[in-house]
Amino acid sequence: MILVSILFVSCSGDDDNNRAPRGDYDNGLIIINEGNFFSGNASATYVSQDLTTVEQGIFTGVNTAPLGDTAQSLTFHEEFAFVVVNVSNKIEVVNRYSFESISTISTGLSNPRYMVIVGNKAYVTNWGDGASTTDDYIAVVDLTTYTVESTIAVAEGPERIVENNGKLFVSHKGGWGLGNSVSVITISNGSIQSIPVDDVPDEMVLANGNLWVLSEGKPAWTGSETGGSIKVINTDTDTVELTFPMGATDHPSLLDFKNNTIFYYMNGDIYKMAHNASTLPTTPIISAINTNTFSASMRVDHSRLYFTDAGDNNSNGSLIVYDLSNNTPVETLTVGINPGGGIYLNEL
Repeated sequence: MILVSILFVSCSGDDDNNRAPRGDYDNGLIIINEGNFFSGNASATYVSQDLTTVEQGIFTGVNTAPLGDTAQSLTFHEEFAFVVVNVSNKIEVVNRYSFESISTISTGLSNPRYMVIVGNKAYVTNWGDGASTTDDYIAVVDLTTYTVESTIAVAEGPERIVENNGKLFVSHKGGWGLGNSVSVITISNGSIQSIPVDDVPDEMVLANGNLWVLSEGKPAWTGSETGGSIKVINTDTDTVELTFPMGATDHPSLLDFKNNTIFYYMNGDIYKMAHNASTLPTTPIISAINTNTFSASMRVDHSRLYFTDAGDNNSNGSLIVYDLSNNTPVETLTVGINPGGGIYLNEL
């Protein structure tokens, strides 16, 4: 376990940060580091909210065991944290404040990606065998027993998953292929509807009742390059109400929503727009980020924007912290290898 102290004055004055912490990893960020593919060196980094403390490898430090191979994502629920470990085909269940192990879900998963929790069940996207287009599914996990109780067959490459008013919205990035749809699954009856979107949909956020879907577009190496876009889906009617097309060679990759504002990353720049805007912005708020976006994450919270840089993909990456009052970097901190598994604010 490595502990690094950094002198820095916090720019956040939220009252929530003054309460007594519930554990060593409360009131801060958890960075999920994928590690190297097939190397078993995934990890989690803790960064305190005031940015004065960074602790690497917290799962291993607390539990004296490796996290696994290729950590994909993390989901908080009540006092629990669920770390989806893709290549290891498992989900580690820990106390979100102490990171002490509670259980491991290790059966019924195949290339798991992301999850959402509704009541006492978790819904986990699974690619299955990447070479097969017909074995992809959503695993339904009973959180009282930590077992997969059933599966829901879906189209190839289910990626992000969001719940709203009893419906699951799943972006089909395509797995090893290139998808172009969002599935809508009604939890009560299991019915599935498909909404066409643009090529390679990935990140999604709920913004005031609407679902914003970021599509990356087909990359140039496919020989049939298409530009990315953002589509806004009405979650009552499950129809696309608005499309924000981008240039033919524009490939956005990250999306977040905070304080009625949409943030997205594209071509080395970060843009923001009001949730009720009718056109895309033309000027970025942060330009020319020197980052390796092969394994990157972005998060907006407490008047800050956090962005991870994987560097050379083989050594520790960085967390870059921007002050959104003036859109300037205020700190760069060391995190784990390939920090593309997401940036998560650990507050309840």
